[in-house]
Order: sequence, then structure tokens, then C-alpha cells
Amino acid sequence: MSAHEHIVLTSHTPVGAEALRPINWGVSNPIERGPVIGTVTDPAARNTVGTHSGSYSVYLAASVAAGRLDPNFKPDLHNTAPVAEIGPYPQWSEPRKIVSLDPFGHMVTEIFADDLAAGVDIRPTIAITQARLSMLEIREAVSLGRLKADGKILSDNGDVYVTKVAVDPVWHLPGMAERLSCDTGTLRRALFTYTGGMYPELVTRSDLEIFLPPIGGLSAYVFGDPKMLADQKVPLACRVHDECNGSDVFGSDICTCRPYLTHGIEMCVEMAQAGGNGLVVYNRKEGRALGEVTKFLVYNARKRQEEGDNAARYFERTECVAGVQDARFQELMPDIFHWLGVSRLDRFASMSDMKHDALARQGIDIGERVDLPEELIPEDAKVEMEAKKAAGYFTSTDIKDADELKDVKGRALF
Repeated sequence: MSAHEHIVLTSHTPVGAEALRPINWGVSNPIERGPVIGTVTDPAARNTVGTHSGSYSVYLAASVAAGRLDPNFKPDLHNTAPVAEIGPYPQWSEPRKIVSLDPFGHMVTEIFADDLAAGVDIRPTIAITQARLSMLEIREAVSLGRLKADGKILSDNGDVYVTKVAVDPVWHLPGMAERLSCDTGTLRRALFTYTGGMYPELVTRSDLEIFLPPIGGLSAYVFGDPKMLADQKVPLACRVHDECNGSDVFGSDICTCRPYLTHGIEMCVEMAQAGGNGLVVYNRKEGRALGEVTKFLVYNARKRQEEGDNAARYFERTECVAGVQDARFQELMPDIFHWLGVSRLDRFASMSDMKHDALARQGIDIGERVDLPEELIPEDAKVEMEAKKAAGYFTSTDIKDADELKDVKGRALF
């Protein structure tokens, strides 16, 4: 690629745009629905705003600039098909049920084989594989007798057998707007304006209703048979977890994220071994989707308060730095459940009413809600936990009053 190469702007309808393959969102027949084509190798074939690979599309662009990636590269998708069969389910053809992912995103090589053979650059937005999870907390649960190896779900050395799914976001803008209780024009304008004008087609190409945003997607980990997730007779345990790099990966003890994640996994293993299924949904929404820089700024602000880090001002400090307490938009989270055919959760490891209520509004029944056991809460994370309980998050334990919250303090900076 040359700096002097002719650039074709994407902000206006290209010549021949009437020949673009439309995407008829919510149509049950995937051929009639049409493929999601976000390719940059053939701009005239594009029927989306944005391109594939989510946030990694920026790295791919840098790779092209550095001469490390052929700008016309098309992936060889041989032997990349899913290792497990998912769907189709009735929810896939209900336009309001799924608005943030492509329900046919894992079936590209099967459904659009002729197009791929003809050179059309159609790419999967969902991948399904198998793995083993090796986690110290699960091995500890085995050593303490809470879990027992069965060779099917849990190996003798404490590894957990799972089917795992990676999902890139595919946003149907009219459906997104309805889910967020705004009009499509307002959503398009906000997405254009507050990404620094990154995608002008959002406001100039109303014919393009699909947006591939440059954000992280989600992963789903299935414990047991994925095909049984849709069977209401098979009990299902679930943890919906939003990314927390500091705790999940590095074990930071200022929050309860990793303890709740590992507790949820243990619960899923138990359910799968009892003849049910387990499901962990892991969303890339670091720091309540405010980002890790903002999160660390909030940590500093909390720890440097004159009265110290305390539960009474937990949410206030977040809002002072970020302008909002939470930007995760749990309204979109139920889409992965609709894609998996899930309509009931028998055990739900979460204290978040936002997650619970978002699922309930989408018609997903929830049985038992499961607390994080007190012994798993790190000392410094009690500020977060008590603040959440006082703010109305689900708990089966006592809730502290305003004066008591002031006495729940975290460590100072060292």
C-alpha cells in the first residue's frame, strides 16, 4: 500500500450500490437473510458499516501499513467449522430477540460455500471449539472434596472439559435502537459523533443497517452438551461475567470478580456432573465498559479520599471520574442466550439486578440466585460488596445502613 494510492471514500453510496446484497434481519432462511459482508478486499461488495475482527481491525490496519499483511488477503477457512452444533432456534428468526450478533455467524462455510468458492470474502463472526480449563481454584475444590473427577466433565488432574464459543459483535442498528429505547437516527448520530467521526456511513448510508463496531465481543463456555442448552428439562447453571483483567487474570483483591467467576465455574461443573449443563458468558466490558484507565483513576480517587476508601462513597467516586456509574448496557447481554436457545436458568450466580432484569425482560426465566460465599470475598473487596448490597444488588445476607457503610473501609495506597 502506498501513501499516494487513490482513496475511495465510504461516506456516500458507491456506484452500483443497488446491486449490494441486502441483509434482511430476522429472516429464518439464511440465504434469504443474506450474508454479512464487511470485507475491505472488495469495497463494492460491502453491506455493513465497519469491518470484521472488532477492536483487532485496527491492528490489522496497522499490519497492512507496516507491510506485514497483504491488504487483499482472504482467509483459508478449510477445517475451521464448529466442533459442536448450535441451532437454528426459533429465536433466530425473531428480529427483536437478537440484535447484537449474527445468529448465522458460525455457519458461513456451510451456508455460503458457493459464494466462498466464487471468491466472495464472507467471514465467520462466531467460532466454536473445545478446550480444557486448568484453574487453581477448581483443583482446590477437588482437593477439598467439593468436586470429584468423573473423566467426562472433570479430569483426574482437575482440568475441566468445555466447549467454548467466541462471538464478534454484529449490530442491527434499528433493533439496537429499539432495545436502548431511542430512535435509530439518534443512535447513528451518537455512534458517529462520539467515536470522533470514525464511521461517516453511520450518518450518510441509511441503507446500511448493520454495524461491525470496533469493540471486544464475548466468549461463552459450555459445561456439558451444548445441544441440551435449549432443553428446559435439563437444569442449567449460569454465570454472566464482565471482564476484569486486574482480578480475573492477575488476582487483584480490590474486587470480587475472579472469586465470583471461579465460584460460577465450580457451580457449572457441579450442575453438569449432576446431568445438567453449565454456562459462563464472559463479556469484554472492562471496568463496567468504562475502560481500565478510568477504573484505575477511580481506584486512586477512592483510596485518596480524606475519609479513606469506604463503602458509603463507592459509586459516587466512579461517577465523579467517569460521568456515569456503568456503561455496560446489559440490555444487549441476553442475545447470546437467545442464540444458544436458552429460555431458563435454574441457578444464576450473580448479584446484579441489571443482568437479572435484562434477562427477565427478554423472557428468560430465572430460578435460584446464588450469592458469592462470604469466605470468598477478599478483605479489600468488602467496600465494593457492601456498597452494592446497600444499593439494592441481590443478597441473602444483612444490608448495612448509611452509618455502618462509612465504617467499611479498604486499604490505603502503599
